[in-house]
Amino acid sequence: MGLDYDSIPTVLVSLIIILVMPLDVYAGCREAQLPRDCEALCTSDRHGVETCELRAAVLLPADPRFEIALPRVLPVLDLAVYDARARGLLPSWLNLTFLPQDDHCDATYAQIGAFDSYSNCVHLFLGPACDYSVAVVGRVAKFLGAPLITTGGFTFDFTQRKKECSDEYYMTLRTGSLAFRDLSKFFIAIMDRYKWRKVHLFYVTNGQTKLAGKHTCQLMMKSMVEFVKKRQDFTYGTFDAETTSPKDYAEALRDHVGNSWSVVVMCANATTIREILLAAEELGMVDSGEYVFFSIELSSSDSNTEPWRVEGDSDGRNEKAKKAYQALLTVTARTPDNLEYVNFSREVKHLAQKNYNFTFGNSSVSTFVTAFYDAVLLYALALNESLPDSPGEVNLDGGNLTRRMWNKSFKGITGDVNIDTNGDRIADYSLLDMNPKTLKFEIVANYYGANQSLEYVPGRSIHWSGERQEPPPDTPTCGFDGTLCPDNSLPGYAILSIVLSSIVVGLVVASVFIYRHFKLEADIASMTWRVHWQDILVMPHGKTRGSTYSLPNKHRGSQVTMYSEDNASMAGGADRQIYVPTGIYKNSKVAIKLIPRSKVEISRPLLLELKRMKDLQHDHLVRFYGACMDPPHCCLLTEYCPKGSLQDILENDQIKLDRVFRGSLIHDIVRGMAYLHASELKSHGNLKSTNCVVDSRFVLKIADFGLHELRRPSPADIDEDRDSYAFWRKQLWTAPELLRLERRPPEGTQKGDVYSFAIIVHEIVVRQGPFYLGDDKDTPPKEIVEGVRKGGGSPLRPLIDEAAVEEEVATLMRRCWAQDAADRPDFPALKQTIRKINKDYESSNILDNLLSRMEQYANNLETLVEERTADYFEEKRKCEELLYQLLPKSVASQLILGQSVIAETYDQVTIYFSDIVGFTSLSAESTPLQVVDLLNDLYTCFDSIIENFDVYKVETIGDAYMVVSGLPVRNGTNHAREIARMSLALRDTVMTFSIRHRPNEQLKLRIGMHSGPCVAGVVGLKMPRYCLFGDTVNTASRMESNGEALKIHVSPQTKEILDTFGTFDLECRGEVTMKGKGTMVTYWLQGEKSKTTNNNNVQSRPVPVPIGAQNQVPGIAHQQHQNLQSRGGPTLTGNGAPPSLSSPSPRHRSGGGEGATHPQIATHLTLESVPNHSDSGPGAPLLLPTSAGAHPRV
Repeated sequence: MGLDYDSIPTVLVSLIIILVMPLDVYAGCREAQLPRDCEALCTSDRHGVETCELRAAVLLPADPRFEIALPRVLPVLDLAVYDARARGLLPSWLNLTFLPQDDHCDATYAQIGAFDSYSNCVHLFLGPACDYSVAVVGRVAKFLGAPLITTGGFTFDFTQRKKECSDEYYMTLRTGSLAFRDLSKFFIAIMDRYKWRKVHLFYVTNGQTKLAGKHTCQLMMKSMVEFVKKRQDFTYGTFDAETTSPKDYAEALRDHVGNSWSVVVMCANATTIREILLAAEELGMVDSGEYVFFSIELSSSDSNTEPWRVEGDSDGRNEKAKKAYQALLTVTARTPDNLEYVNFSREVKHLAQKNYNFTFGNSSVSTFVTAFYDAVLLYALALNESLPDSPGEVNLDGGNLTRRMWNKSFKGITGDVNIDTNGDRIADYSLLDMNPKTLKFEIVANYYGANQSLEYVPGRSIHWSGERQEPPPDTPTCGFDGTLCPDNSLPGYAILSIVLSSIVVGLVVASVFIYRHFKLEADIASMTWRVHWQDILVMPHGKTRGSTYSLPNKHRGSQVTMYSEDNASMAGGADRQIYVPTGIYKNSKVAIKLIPRSKVEISRPLLLELKRMKDLQHDHLVRFYGACMDPPHCCLLTEYCPKGSLQDILENDQIKLDRVFRGSLIHDIVRGMAYLHASELKSHGNLKSTNCVVDSRFVLKIADFGLHELRRPSPADIDEDRDSYAFWRKQLWTAPELLRLERRPPEGTQKGDVYSFAIIVHEIVVRQGPFYLGDDKDTPPKEIVEGVRKGGGSPLRPLIDEAAVEEEVATLMRRCWAQDAADRPDFPALKQTIRKINKDYESSNILDNLLSRMEQYANNLETLVEERTADYFEEKRKCEELLYQLLPKSVASQLILGQSVIAETYDQVTIYFSDIVGFTSLSAESTPLQVVDLLNDLYTCFDSIIENFDVYKVETIGDAYMVVSGLPVRNGTNHAREIARMSLALRDTVMTFSIRHRPNEQLKLRIGMHSGPCVAGVVGLKMPRYCLFGDTVNTASRMESNGEALKIHVSPQTKEILDTFGTFDLECRGEVTMKGKGTMVTYWLQGEKSKTTNNNNVQSRPVPVPIGAQNQVPGIAHQQHQNLQSRGGPTLTGNGAPPSLSSPSPRHRSGGGEGATHPQIATHLTLESVPNHSDSGPGAPLLLPTSAGAHPRV
């Protein structure tokens, strides 16, 4: 058995097929002309004669029980190709081959067959004919580049606009002689002819499935309802007899047709129609002459000229059925009755028997089948206009062929075929009536779709049942049982008694009404609802729990909490947060809702509604305290609910809602709405999650009902907001039938409230905001509203995750947001349904329910406090780790404890400087990213090495690297040895270091070191820096700038300390003139002779490295490098390879060759100036020297 179109397997198969399709298939709708790999399959024989083949996929069911089965249609297609060639529409060198595919009249099989045919290089789709199959294939035909011609596609959707590639069913054409839209117009014309304004639709959902698949009759009746709704003076009723057994048809007619409807339109198979008419005859509806029955016969074959007769049934029932059929009028597609069609039918039967071993029988060939003949001729006409005169490169552009088939007229086998500009055939219909003399059904009227006219056949008239000479009225006069007829059999005394009793009763009733009237007038005049402004104690404006009108994203509408969205609309403004004003009135805290006008005209209807609002009290309705009409303080006072709106609770992820809590909230809404619908207000009209508020006991209450005239904003404000996001978002809860109205009633409808309730239930269940369509869909509210308003066979509704939503709740939502308002339950019925769903979770005791809610809320708060505490300690730990990376651990610990860090003098330390020789030219020849990668790799390597020594890295600026030993933890004279060993390790590492983008180039490191006293301290408040001050810093910098590549330049002071260890190999360089230092004798450090002579003096002892050296990873090093840049480090400039590296201060170059780049600053700072230095942050310089006259390093 085939799957429904909306079933889950269908969707899954569709998704799988679409995912495996090649990308260029989808490009067909984006590209005007998409080339195909096989436009036409052309071959040459041994004589050089070239022929081409076009392939057409025939997607129809193979089961001969279907009216449009393959054995019935294939011989029609063969004859169509033969006649098209005879007419000269197909050249001799072109063959049209049909590839039949069994689609089982099922959407899944149809889509699989379409893609399978596409892989076989088809150029045309003939079929499917079943509507659900047409839908899925029609949507993808435009992407496959092949037109789709079908005789099906009856429903509304297929007659929509198909002019552009963006239209849903572009490249889908209909040659069938039947469309529900035109059929509905035909019925409207008949009803107008006889001045009928009431009609009852009696159908079986899956009637006539052998013609167009499942739900055929249901879709037909829905189309009829849509047209009837457009007529304000029409009334209709519906009944689906799908689950009704034939023996219950009489009861169904009595209950649903009864004495209320005279005109009954039926859609079912022939057997069911016969049983319904027998039931009508049994009830006396046929003999009364007050009823007329219409039968929609989609197939126009004459397979059964005596539909009332059934072999095997009793003669008595057959006679009753024949009598009942006199009250039946049949509507069907117009069938040709000429000799040409009779001969064509004979040829089709012959070919079917000969080539396909199929026997039609005595029935004629249905126009539903022969319409495929017209489909082939239509395609041949388009081919004839676009094909070349001889074989060659045949380019079959599906879009081009589709446009050529629009607005086309030609002579077909079923008569004149007129295709309109939308690719749909303009069809004609016939009305058939049974002649009581000949017992044959004869055409009495025809409906011509081209001019939408109803024309009766001259000389023929309709034979009404009960020997009636004129059509019956749309409401029975006496009814099938005669109970409506007047009865004059009462005697005179009875009439007199009735009259006197009526008078007495009338007087009593009149007295009661008069008393109630005067009492009502007195209540209205007393105006108990009136509140004076001076009686209200307005609370100061603050962040009272209220709603917000700002819309931060597609799901969330209120951020803080507002228990009524009307406050936003009343107060005006958009895209800003608004809090509900509150006040104290009669010792009760109330919400003050401002009325958007300076003066209110008090009319009698308004006074009556205010009284009703004042009298309305319920546990799940917000209490109305009164209204203030004192200009300019016009406002409404309602009960204040501190927990805010339901929407805010749903958007607060910190509040956990289990099944019990969700069920209680839904039950509260149903209770409140059931009471409201039963009251004099009748409906809400603006129900949404922002109008459902929660009080301090977690009881949900409905707000913003009634007084719509006062709540409604001015027309100017409505026009202003019509294009805003907020305006369309408010419509997400509105029922489709209300969206279609030009003038929507402010009080709405009860069925519209049920639809809004379904959207709120979906919000509660999924907690993804109103009208959630899925994480992968970011649809604006305006598009969603337009989709809901459009409706159709598959109306747009929120996404339901079957795995996450209980089956009962999912069914409840689908029932409540049904497209047809008549299919939605009312709130009293919903109240019973919700009670059954919650029977295992909700107590009948109100106190138990309240305590359960409060307990859950308390548990939520405890969990929230624990989470916040854990977050606090985690953030505290991260801040301390970051501080330990920026400053030495001893210094950072003092700052964490709130102690001030005082600059400290160190008698002797050793400072290391290094840079890269030729770095400027290397940077100029590299891209900025390559330079960053180089420095990141190099310094990551350096940082991993210095972890093994008792040193502290001060900073890196561009290619400069500064390290110190002997501070902040003093280590005697080991500082010189630690720096020396570290320098040797860095030099050896650089010898094998590979530049990522220039692997064959040697990186040349230049190192300088000097020992002496210095001062260290923290500078700055916003971004504290640990800085070194003193002449030792400047001298070390000079040692590095006057050094040479791959050598370690050592000052005499450092050399003197190293000599005490007796393990270092030093070579005298000689005298070197240094700027600001004069002439100095310096040394080269060559290496270390032995490292194991004295474990106490030689072995490096591990000490904590302050700036995150422990467990350092390349990512941290890269982050430190970026931080250095933001604080005044090198800035890469230019596009591509930068010409140079820039620094906030001039770069000094002296001695030692290219690349001696040390930033300096012209200002001379002394130690006394340091405490007053307030620079900090990204642009603050890093100050190092302290002695007078020394140049601070920046």
